[in-house]
Order: sequence, then C-alpha cells, then structure tokens
Amino acid sequence: MAVNYEKIMAYASPERVVQYGERDCILYALGLGIGMDPMDRGQLKFVYEKGLEAFPTMAGVLGWVGRELSTNPEFGIDERMVVAAEQRITLFRPLAPAGTLRARTRVKQVIDKGPGGGAIIQAERKLLAPDGTAVASVETSTFARGQGGFGGPVTESPPPHKVPDGTPQFSCDLPTPPNLAILYRLNGDTNPLHVDPERARVAGFPRPILHGVATYGIAAHAVLRTLAGCDAVRLRMMEARFVRPVFPGDTIRTEMWVEGESVSFRCRVPDRDVVVLDNGLARIAPAP
Repeated sequence: MAVNYEKIMAYASPERVVQYGERDCILYALGLGIGMDPMDRGQLKFVYEKGLEAFPTMAGVLGWVGRELSTNPEFGIDERMVVAAEQRITLFRPLAPAGTLRARTRVKQVIDKGPGGGAIIQAERKLLAPDGTAVASVETSTFARGQGGFGGPVTESPPPHKVPDGTPQFSCDLPTPPNLAILYRLNGDTNPLHVDPERARVAGFPRPILHGVATYGIAAHAVLRTLAGCDAVRLRMMEARFVRPVFPGDTIRTEMWVEGESVSFRCRVPDRDVVVLDNGLARIAPAP
C-alpha cells in the first residue's frame, strides 16, 4: 500500500456545521481525567452543568473530520500505523459551553520521510462563529509510520519550540485512570488502537495507548491549574509534539518554564522516566 500524494492533497472536506452542548463539554473534560477530585472546584466547573465552562482544548475535537484520511483506501494510508505527531490550537475567543460553529478543514502538505521512514500529513481546521468571525484554528500533524518513499516532497517540518535546559520552575503531576482512553474515544476518535489489545499489538504496542491529543489536553489542564488558577479564558495558544506513547493509568508530570506570557513545557511519565510530550509552548494571557 503506497500513499497517494495527489489524492490526499486534492482532498477537500465540505464545510461542517458543528453543534455542541453541555454534555459534549462534560464528556471532553472527563476524557482528560478532569473531575477525578469532585471536591476540587477548579475541576468541577468543567464537569458540572451549574456554571459549566468549556475546557479550551476542546476546540481540537470540534469539527474534526474523523478518520476520513486514514481509512479511505484511495489515499493508501495504513490506519494501523497512524499516530498523532503534533497539535497547535490558537483561540481567538473563549469557547462557549454550548453553541454552533462552522468548521473548514484542508490538507496543507504531505511530507515524505523517504523509504523506511514515514509520511507526515499536515492539516488545518478553522472554527468560525455563525457570523464568520474566527473562534479557533487547529493545526495538526499525523505520522504514518513506515509509509515514506511514495514520491512526495522530501522537506523538513519547521523547527519545533525548544524547551529550556535545566530544572523546571514548576511541575504538576496528574494521574490518569486505566479506562481513560475508553472515555476519551467518546469524543469521536474511535481508532481501535486505543481500545483493542489486538490492534495495539499489531501496531507494536503491548496494550492500547492513550490518544496523543488527550495527553495534550492533560498538559493544558496542568498548565492552567498551576499558572492560571484554572481560568480557561486565559489560554490563547498551545502547541506540542507527541514523542512517546502514554498508557492509561500512567501519571503524567508536566514540567514548566515561564517567561512573561509564554510557558515552555514538556510532559514525562515518572514511573518509566520517559518524555511523552515535548517542545511545548503555551501563551497565557494576564489575569484580568
């Protein structure tokens, strides 16, 4: 199976109307492990309809085109070998806890890492209010392992943000329950890699892994609770690279360095002493 560069680049997802409400916001937050401490008011406001707030990285699942690219046989992608590589969310206004948005998705580029390497599929999704004003943009990179050498452009991705050397200024440990991937997939990403032990083994993992974008959301939770008093409105942008798998049940430690409104961060799993999310950068607006 060879990646069909021309077909993927010609892909055009029709504009989608996205309607979401309180239940969707609560399910998303639960899929990040938010609400594990029901006495923590910083968590409760994302999982309780009384005064409910939308967690900001929920923008990453609104209007998502699903597995259209990885499951369409015309595109030549082996879905079993596909993992998330990078994500960047920019918020132009806070997400409401319920609303209607329009989503537009396009493929920006497909990078060929050469024979024996992989293919990197870069896409961008814009979320617009009914009046056409921008609410958020979501830029993603997906890595199709072992599917390079298809004759596409051999280019390099832009260099990622460099996390400072040395001891982090802040850190936050957040546990994840063993069933977190099963919860998170209710947001729409039903890739069997995250729930089916056999599919995980075929992909080279000893057991199902957590969605990379769930780890991304957990990092956002750590940054906001540590540096912004869980004030979701203050998160304006966040980007990171997914470098190693997280297994549901892992505790994720987010290490942070602050310079003005910029927060550099990375995530590691202390029990295995591995970095799982790297090159992180968030922009936190000043407190009102």
